[in-house]
Amino acid sequence: MSEKMKYLQLLFKQFPTIQDVCTEIINLKAILNLPKGTELFLTDIHGEDEAFTHVLRSASGVIKAKIEDTFGNHISTKDKKSLATLIFYPEQKLEIIKKEEGENLDEWYRMTFYRLVTVCKQVSHKYTRSKVRKALPKEFSYIIDELLHVNYNDTNKEEYYQQIIESIIELKQTDKFITALCEVIRKLTVDRLHLIGDIYDRGPGADIIMEELVNYHSCDVQWGNHDILWMAASTGQWNAMATALRVSMKYDNMKTLESGYGINLLPLARLAMDSYGSDPCNAFKIKADSKSIYTREDELLLSRMHKAISVIEFKLDAVAAKRRPEFGLEGRILLDKINFETGTITIKGKEYPLKDKEFPTVDPKDPFKLTKAEEQVMEKLEENFTKSYKLKRHMDFLFDKGSLYLIYNDNVLYHGCVPANADGSFKEFEVEKGIKLKGRALLDKFDELARKAYYQNDGVINDWLWYLWCGSCSPLFGKDQMSTFERYFVSDKSTHKEHQDPYFKLRDDEAFCSKVLEEFGLNIETSHIINGHIPVKVKEGESPIKANGRLLVIDGGFSKAYQGVTGIAGYTLIFNSYGLRLSAHGAFESVEKAITEEQDILFSTFVLDRVMRKRVADTGVGVDIQEQIEELELLLEAYKDGQLIKKWTGK
Repeated sequence: MSEKMKYLQLLFKQFPTIQDVCTEIINLKAILNLPKGTELFLTDIHGEDEAFTHVLRSASGVIKAKIEDTFGNHISTKDKKSLATLIFYPEQKLEIIKKEEGENLDEWYRMTFYRLVTVCKQVSHKYTRSKVRKALPKEFSYIIDELLHVNYNDTNKEEYYQQIIESIIELKQTDKFITALCEVIRKLTVDRLHLIGDIYDRGPGADIIMEELVNYHSCDVQWGNHDILWMAASTGQWNAMATALRVSMKYDNMKTLESGYGINLLPLARLAMDSYGSDPCNAFKIKADSKSIYTREDELLLSRMHKAISVIEFKLDAVAAKRRPEFGLEGRILLDKINFETGTITIKGKEYPLKDKEFPTVDPKDPFKLTKAEEQVMEKLEENFTKSYKLKRHMDFLFDKGSLYLIYNDNVLYHGCVPANADGSFKEFEVEKGIKLKGRALLDKFDELARKAYYQNDGVINDWLWYLWCGSCSPLFGKDQMSTFERYFVSDKSTHKEHQDPYFKLRDDEAFCSKVLEEFGLNIETSHIINGHIPVKVKEGESPIKANGRLLVIDGGFSKAYQGVTGIAGYTLIFNSYGLRLSAHGAFESVEKAITEEQDILFSTFVLDRVMRKRVADTGVGVDIQEQIEELELLLEAYKDGQLIKKWTGK
């Protein structure tokens, strides 16, 4: 009771009068009866910033649906497409329209104001007026608020509203006003964005995506294995920095490193030229973007840089694996298994020829020791990674708004898996000596360790971030080993095999998925697991809907690197007041085509769950609001006890 009184005292400071308490209770009870807000789920973006931005701006087809609901057959299909494109890309579309309309531009403005305000009314209906006001841009807040509540049958205000429009045109505020309205529509269309991991690597614009997320009105992130790699690299963890560079080199993604975060690659280039100057590095050719234009000399230098950082990574990983034997990463210790005279390597008792036998920076007597030049490269990289303001801002955001998993509105969201055994039991892992954890408790512990590693930046704790990238019991990695060295140096593909955690077979089983839902305290009849990480092979007939709808895999190949495997270009999931809807996407060509040709990438939609319209009261958010109401009602009772109030106020 004493603790409750302390809490009520804090509430008292926030609501100092009975009227304040009553007003808030009335407000919260009313909110419970509003329709549930729209949630948008995305995963495995992998640096594809243009496709991501388009899906975000179009709300994965929701805005087009709102336009259709609003206007139906009252305007043409062409006009509806044009209006949608204007909402997605107002600045660029306005430049085109101004050239097309010529002398009719003012009339176009009047018509477009009306249409945009009408759409804005449609998307704002499910929110309180207070919430809508908070979404309005300061410079046009009063004007938009007035127009959203216009009554066209009210002759008393007809001229008033008309003058607002005419004044906007006369004062040449049209473009700014349209852009502001479009932004409000986009904000109100999606109440919350969930990004279920892997923002980084593969594509060129992870930093652009992060900037969008930092500025987005309401979102959360469930970390992916590629995200945790960059989170570790940002602390100066050498294994992670080397790996992040290697992956970036492999996929021709220096733009994120250099332009995005200011990572200087010149020291690595010098090392590559000095140590690998006569090495063709054939096994390290980069997967160049089709738009990239490299000379033969450029490609050769990049291949040498790729090999130089890879060898550094293999050395560092072996040292870390030996330093932390409890991680069970002996498979990362390979350089000492090379016979430099015969050009072979022994892996798990079997000898294999090496595709590449050149190791100018490896001392056979001490194969894991960095050369002086390699150490200098890593020291410079550590300075770059830890002093990049933009990188730190983005990583701070991932820790502030992110987590290993999230329970939200009766669904559990996580990127990879809950580590499991083949029999369907949860896999145990000894996180600390004598302490074995599994299931949700293991994920909670890994989340805690990740935060400690980032904020304390202690070398020993930082190893856990590296483990989450490549460890066999990592819920983000979800495989028994990472065969990076073998893929570069050994032709025999049997050595490349990385066995997935049994979870990825078990997730087809409804009983197992029910067990996972129960582990997270969720209702097995109404809740879902929402996953990413492993692309759904649509072209082979695989379905993203698992275990009779209990689990949804929404990684459909957003990254171009995976689209040949999946056959599509990504999934998005929409959860609104009417239920769940899964959409499949085609490849995104460019923003330019999306604007000039009004192309979209949404090509099929599946309705997963159709329900009686959900109110806020029917959601997890509603449960939280109900708890707030109960606490406020306790405060109201306390107000009726004059002695308590006297004690708190000193009166």
